[in-house]
Amino acid sequence: MEPDEVVEPEVIVRSVRRRRTQPPPPETPSPVAARTWLIYTVLAAGTAALMFDGYLSDRPDKAPLPMRSEATEVRSEISMSADSLQVVVGWDLSLSDSAGVPDSVRVRVIPQPGDTVVLSQASDQLADTAYLAAPDTGKAVQGLSCVAAQHAEPLEEVCTPWQYVRPSATVMAAVGGGKIVIHPSGLQVDPDVEGKCAEWQRTHSADSLWIEVNRTAVPECTGPNLKPTVAQFCAFAVLPDGRRVKTSNSINNPYCDELFVEWIRERYS
Repeated sequence: MEPDEVVEPEVIVRSVRRRRTQPPPPETPSPVAARTWLIYTVLAAGTAALMFDGYLSDRPDKAPLPMRSEATEVRSEISMSADSLQVVVGWDLSLSDSAGVPDSVRVRVIPQPGDTVVLSQASDQLADTAYLAAPDTGKAVQGLSCVAAQHAEPLEEVCTPWQYVRPSATVMAAVGGGKIVIHPSGLQVDPDVEGKCAEWQRTHSADSLWIEVNRTAVPECTGPNLKPTVAQFCAFAVLPDGRRVKTSNSINNPYCDELFVEWIRERYS
């Protein structure tokens, strides 16, 4: 090496990449891509519109309401009220447009035998009450409850049959100075329409028709007023010393057991 020769040190230059602190600017879509997305959007909107229009077209038209409202579901609830027979008649009215609402509702309670009772109610009422002469003990009264919606041209009335029976005696003399008391003193019993209950009893002789005695029965033995078509009465006794007991007619009978408890409570109420 020559004395006067100067050796320069080798310098290594490295490139240092700075970390990007900001996201890169979004790329602008090309005109071709934008046009493609626009076509897809228009097609999707058109398809949805066609499907919705087809859905509306396929829906069936709503059936128009009847021109006039009519009476339906006519039923009677019958009980003793003092010395009279109270007949509460209920009904419903079929739907109609606003112009078909009746002016009023006519109710006829027709006992057989007896005089017809005619009542009138506003169209927004669904029940009315009539009072009839009560049948004698051991007798029954049958009849019809008829309801008609009153329009300018009267509609045909809807009628439902009913009957009410009383036992042959409510109090009877008993051996030893006591007395026999029959409960209840009367019952509403629906007519056996078309003999359905009689047929059911014939084919189910070993089965009980009662679901809840004197309140609910099998469908074949339930009448148009939703009352049983068969009645059952219970016999209790009042002994000379005032004690109240059940007779053999009422022993081991759930309904008579319940009625007996109510009868005992009446004494102390």
